[in-house]
Amino acid sequence: MTLAQQIYLSIFALQHIRGTIYSPFPGWGMLHVNHLAQTVKFMIEHLTPDTVFKCLSDETRARMTLLIASEGELCVCELTTALEESQPKVSRHLSQLRSCAILEDRRQGQWVYYRLHPHLPDWVHDVLQVILNANKRWLSPDAERLERMRDRPGRATACG
Repeated sequence: MTLAQQIYLSIFALQHIRGTIYSPFPGWGMLHVNHLAQTVKFMIEHLTPDTVFKCLSDETRARMTLLIASEGELCVCELTTALEESQPKVSRHLSQLRSCAILEDRRQGQWVYYRLHPHLPDWVHDVLQVILNANKRWLSPDAERLERMRDRPGRATACG
């Protein structure tokens, strides 16, 4: 299935889940979705080291990307707890990482979860893994806060 078809099916599924003909992209047909998919594909295929490092040059973005790479997927509330940052700041940085095609989000009810973009080139995954392995101590306070959050009985209500 092409990326365009995946996006189109996601929009179609969203419409049926909500039981309406609501579209997050009013008036968009397959042509528009195909253009969006081609844009994302172009961004990922032309992801260069300077782009990746610019996206990760901010400490907050670097920390959240490494946490997500380590955990696989995290929601906004988990990141705000782990990083001890406000939700607007975390959301702004997540938006920047999404626009760089480093991260992808998915919605589940009112919650938004972030993961590494599934079409990231292998070399980006390799770089992130090397950075993770070499900097466990730097990231450990964030990882410990995240782990403590998981031990709390209220986690299910805090993060959906």
